[in-house]
Amino acid sequence: MLDQPADVDLLRSYDSVLVGGASFDPVLRVRAHEAGVRVVSTYGTSETSGGCVYDGMPLAGVAVQIGADGMVRLAGPVLFDGYDGDPQLTASVMEGDWFVTSDLGEIDRDGRLRVLGRSDDVVNSGGVKVPASAVARRLGAHPSVIAAEVVGVADPEWGERVVAVVVGALGLDEARDWVAAEQPRTWAPRELVAVDRIPLLDNGKVDRVALRELR
Repeated sequence: MLDQPADVDLLRSYDSVLVGGASFDPVLRVRAHEAGVRVVSTYGTSETSGGCVYDGMPLAGVAVQIGADGMVRLAGPVLFDGYDGDPQLTASVMEGDWFVTSDLGEIDRDGRLRVLGRSDDVVNSGGVKVPASAVARRLGAHPSVIAAEVVGVADPEWGERVVAVVVGALGLDEARDWVAAEQPRTWAPRELVAVDRIPLLDNGKVDRVALRELR
């Protein structure tokens, strides 16, 4: 929409444009800001009645914490009463008053929640749990990168190897240094595959099976 002047004018007419449901591309956010569109990133789940954290800050009455396992936990009046007819499933995601999400996150020095990715989107490489989505976002912020995704592939030495699939002009050494400048060096990709486009499923989501087969 940011490529269409009429669409940009429409977006500018709103007080805010809420973006949720998936990680927000930081490059796209910068483009929106430069176009005069005020974007607010929201975070929440069906169990929290939708968005309850806005630009990393919880709504009044909502509490956020990160557990020892790295999982985001939420509490407050927005929480659901439980899964209908499935008390066992409800108990599996509740710790007292806290709802345990499936997302990994951290709280920054300003007290803002930063979601790193889903727990099932983690690459276990050499005993280090690498959040693939967080590494992909970092790579996607490189000025020479158009799009980036990260997957784990089987490796006899590391268990899983972190592989970056990149659209753009970026070499492996530069990619590793770029990631390590803001994230742990152990998260940096050990392999990079350059492609013309990121493979997608019919529903528009990234085809992660196809990504692993690109090597």
